[in-house]
Amino acid sequence: MEIKNVIDALEKARNISKHRNFVQSWDLIINLKGLDLKKPENRFSIEFPLPEGRGKDVKVAVIADALATEAKKHADLVIQKSEIETIAKNKKKLKKIAREYDFFLGEASLMPSIAKSFGTVLGPRGKIPKPIPPKAKMESLVAATKRMVRINLKESPVIHVTVGSEDMPEEKIERNMRAVFNFIRDRLPKGTTNIKSAQIKLTMGKPVKLKME
Repeated sequence: MEIKNVIDALEKARNISKHRNFVQSWDLIINLKGLDLKKPENRFSIEFPLPEGRGKDVKVAVIADALATEAKKHADLVIQKSEIETIAKNKKKLKKIAREYDFFLGEASLMPSIAKSFGTVLGPRGKIPKPIPPKAKMESLVAATKRMVRINLKESPVIHVTVGSEDMPEEKIERNMRAVFNFIRDRLPKGTTNIKSAQIKLTMGKPVKLKME
């Protein structure tokens, strides 16, 4: 099963939505069926890289020690090992950082300290730092992280995913949508059997149903 006539649906969704004084996001909504979400194996929270990016600035913070100098060249914020304890004691500052930055990366050797110091603030927000892989190149890692979206399936059988911004070309939105849809379809226990319907909408707009075949 694939989504069809995506460009037509995007144009319709744009036409029936009121103009807003800010750049809205495009949201893909996938309604599911036949899933027992009481079972942990049917729930997930996964980061997925959009092929064409999110179309907006995504801020990445890196918590590092040996990699701090390199990280400063590419990340939006670098928290060094010596700063972890001080920031952890200032809950107001830590919460501000959690709000302002979309994704967090952590040097592997610091992960136990990060979890202990920042876990209570970053954890509930779904922003626990992702460990930096050995020998990873910071430039490419940060660039890939800036293309990430979170795909969550928890208590409700509905998945909402941002697939781009209003000012992106529709062809790029379509490519992102297809990539996300196919990823979710392949991740579900029974694939297309678990998909009831799919819709696309702008942040403040009305949803338009997508054709699936």
